[in-house]
Amino acid sequence: MYTLYYSPGTASMVVHLALLEIGAPHELRLIDIDTQAQHDPEYRKLNPRGVVPTLVIDGRPLSESAALLMVLADRHPESKLAPPPGTPERETWQQWVVYLSNTLMSTYRFWFYPPELGAAEHTPEVHAALQRKIEGVWDLLDAQLTANGPYLLGKEFSGADLLLGMLMRWSRNMPRPVTEWPALKRLADLVRARPSWQKLYEIEGLSGW
Repeated sequence: MYTLYYSPGTASMVVHLALLEIGAPHELRLIDIDTQAQHDPEYRKLNPRGVVPTLVIDGRPLSESAALLMVLADRHPESKLAPPPGTPERETWQQWVVYLSNTLMSTYRFWFYPPELGAAEHTPEVHAALQRKIEGVWDLLDAQLTANGPYLLGKEFSGADLLLGMLMRWSRNMPRPVTEWPALKRLADLVRARPSWQKLYEIEGLSGW
């Protein structure tokens, strides 16, 4: 049994999707970020940074979405969220998971939370720079998928596509959403068609893209 502390549509989404793909028993505990529940002292005992997600495994609280995806893939190899260890495909999978975490997730953090860059709102210059960085990632990934898709590992779906699907969703209100890149839109459609994605929308009460 896993316990996932989550907030709908946030970085907990990929962990929730992975649990649904695996089919492992799990309990969901809502952390309402609109009411700042992530800063509740009891929750901060589990996650000192006061962010979601937190996944409790055998009584141990762990965090960081990309790391949790890796942990679940290792614990449930039958789910095929990741290729087998020691293979070239596994090394490529690790590359993409770390790349998405280091580039998109970190940049989105600044995009959505201007105070982390020291201002209540972004200046036009900072806003444009962050947009360029995110769109530069879309350019690179779209070229990769065009040449070697439809998934990040080619013909085979993996948990890296779930992580990318979550991050693509976060672009929906940006000046240029990810669906304007053809190969990325194709991947988005494939991920959104999966039963795990549809079940998560039902459970978390999400709608639209």
